[in-house]
Amino acid sequence: MRYILKKKVIVPILMVGIFITGTAFKNDFFEIAKQIEIFNTLFKELNMNYVDETNPGDLMDTAIKSMLKDLDPYTVFMNEQDVEAARINNTGDYTGIGASVKTLKNKLIIVEPYKDYPADKAGLKAGDAIIKIEDVIVSDFKDNAGDLLKGPSGSKVNITYLRQGKTQTVTITRQEVEVKAVPLYTMINDDIGYVALSKFNRKAAFEVSNAIKSLKTDGAKKLILDLRGNPGGLLNEAIKIVNLFIPKGQLVVTTKSKVKKYNRTYITKNNPLDLEIPLVILINGGSASASEIVSGSLQDLDRAVVIGTRSFGKGLVQRPKALTYGTQLKVTISRYYTPSGRCIQSLDYWNRDDKGNAIRTKQENYTEFKTKNGRSVFDGGGIQPDIDMPSSKISKISKTIIDNDYIFDFATIYYYQNPFINLENFKLKDEDFRAFKSYLKSKNFAFETKTEIALAKAMDLAKDEELDKDLSKNYEDLLAQLNTIKTKAIDNNKAQLLQLLENEIVKRHVYREGLFKYNITNNLEIKKATEILSKLNKYHNYLN
Repeated sequence: MRYILKKKVIVPILMVGIFITGTAFKNDFFEIAKQIEIFNTLFKELNMNYVDETNPGDLMDTAIKSMLKDLDPYTVFMNEQDVEAARINNTGDYTGIGASVKTLKNKLIIVEPYKDYPADKAGLKAGDAIIKIEDVIVSDFKDNAGDLLKGPSGSKVNITYLRQGKTQTVTITRQEVEVKAVPLYTMINDDIGYVALSKFNRKAAFEVSNAIKSLKTDGAKKLILDLRGNPGGLLNEAIKIVNLFIPKGQLVVTTKSKVKKYNRTYITKNNPLDLEIPLVILINGGSASASEIVSGSLQDLDRAVVIGTRSFGKGLVQRPKALTYGTQLKVTISRYYTPSGRCIQSLDYWNRDDKGNAIRTKQENYTEFKTKNGRSVFDGGGIQPDIDMPSSKISKISKTIIDNDYIFDFATIYYYQNPFINLENFKLKDEDFRAFKSYLKSKNFAFETKTEIALAKAMDLAKDEELDKDLSKNYEDLLAQLNTIKTKAIDNNKAQLLQLLENEIVKRHVYREGLFKYNITNNLEIKKATEILSKLNKYHNYLN
């Protein structure tokens, strides 16, 4: 019964929610009405007659989430708190303590205190674990405990937190917080300006435009736009930023949908800021959505040289649909296409592997497209840079280490063991890397390779065919060799892991603004961009 409740009966609810808000019922009307009636009677009988007490809200929440997880991860149900969080993300403004936090088991972890905001002024640091807010113990709070940190400007909140095993308390006065879309813009040398754009909120285009104007006043004749790690945001802001560099009336992006009214063509509407300034755009695997529209359209129009590694590949367009009681459905309605006709989307959520993960388009299935100047570009998901820098691609082992917070946690330990460092020449040493490997070992760090998974399946088949006794010795030998290779994999990724650690440690000392400044003189991608812009013949060769 529970399987039916989650998988078979609930599906039409999403469809009704979508269709009621604007899509034609077409020939599905009877089937939708039928399934809704079945679900209504089932839900009523279940809650009235089940042997134990049921919570209708929890059952419905489970049903909705189970239904949506078979679609793409961007089609989601949003409660009132989620709706407010989305509003904050789009505007960049909220009232609170001024820190990025994440929920981890039974506590809230300070990921980053924003410079000169209340959390920073109160002495909170990255890695501090909030365990109590006023009289509320975080581990006992069922909803999003981060919401307890928000409140009216000028109000106070008492916080209890753990730092390096010691319990401390602090009272913080909340204030309005503005998270800038452009955390840093600066001159790299006499004629190259640098702009870092971290998100596409409602102020993104305004801040980028002002940054470029200021840099040009300071003598910038060439420009680097850094979109690495930028997850995207508002489409209109991406169009406006592209418009800074291309003429009015130019096609930037197209969206295609099964619903005709969602088929849109987005054209630049304003006069450009500068049509001639040489431009390099930096991207990586964390550049997604609006970042890919900016980099992809300027690449297709031969207006910028793109450097880095292939971007994330989020080419799905969402639109919020208002539901009852202040909730929303954020539903995928269409796909993005760049001016050349490329689709940005990389993952196919209708085709999944045996673990349920969406399958990525294979390289042999990529389709060739042409830029304005006739250069070859390809789809397959994400934007492939003109200058590929493999060092900027996060390896699988590095990603596993990041996802387990080992970079973050080791940086916290290092920060308190080394409170004073010379950031101008800061580089981790071999002994620091050995310490990091020892730390990983102390945490029993392990990762499973696809080869191991395949070997395990092969041995299961061998057991069914009664061949396992003959193969067991070879199997054990292969596993031993794999473990040796996996140990070496950490050493093989030494340069990348050290860079990740250095970035996290530097940010602890000088915030994210200071990290961008540190990278200007230490980051390989920025050095490469500077090199290309310093030789304009080389720059133009890439575009022609």
